[in-house]
Amino acid sequence: MNIIDLFLIAVGLSADAFAVAVSVGLTMSVSKMKKAVIVGLYFGAFQAGMPLLGFLLASHFAGQMLVFGDMIAFALLSILGIKMIIGGFKGESESDSQEEASVSPLKMVPLALATSIDAFAVGVSFAFIQVDIVPAVSLIGLTTFVLSAAGVKIGSAFGAKLQNKANIAGGAILVLMGLRILLF
Repeated sequence: MNIIDLFLIAVGLSADAFAVAVSVGLTMSVSKMKKAVIVGLYFGAFQAGMPLLGFLLASHFAGQMLVFGDMIAFALLSILGIKMIIGGFKGESESDSQEEASVSPLKMVPLALATSIDAFAVGVSFAFIQVDIVPAVSLIGLTTFVLSAAGVKIGSAFGAKLQNKANIAGGAILVLMGLRILLF
């Protein structure tokens, strides 16, 4: 898997975190850079940690299932992508609080965990297709950090219209990457 493929996966995985970051930004009367960075750090750390965890757990079994690796990666990425696309069309949001956004661990850890569960499954698929995991999770974490921090700023400036589009675009990227792994 090349750097462009990894970057596209990183952007796809970041879509949920971006959408939630936009929601967090919407609840801020004034978006301060400090809060945007904190949100980005939470989401980036979880988005990097979950595929690493999935990769480590699946690596133990990858040798026995290598024959099915491409199909498993395709299935996981496609299921996650389709779920994101459906959620985008339905207008589902992962943050429904209308009060001023808090960046406390009590608020941010559940949000970061909820948006990174799909990254765990991607980490599992990485084990099956033998991706070099350190650069992959680094790129995923950095991409998510940047997009999430930007999402807070954008959310406070532009409103909720981007949430659904981000989920649809991210889901489409994951499905296309799954097809690319299966077919090439």
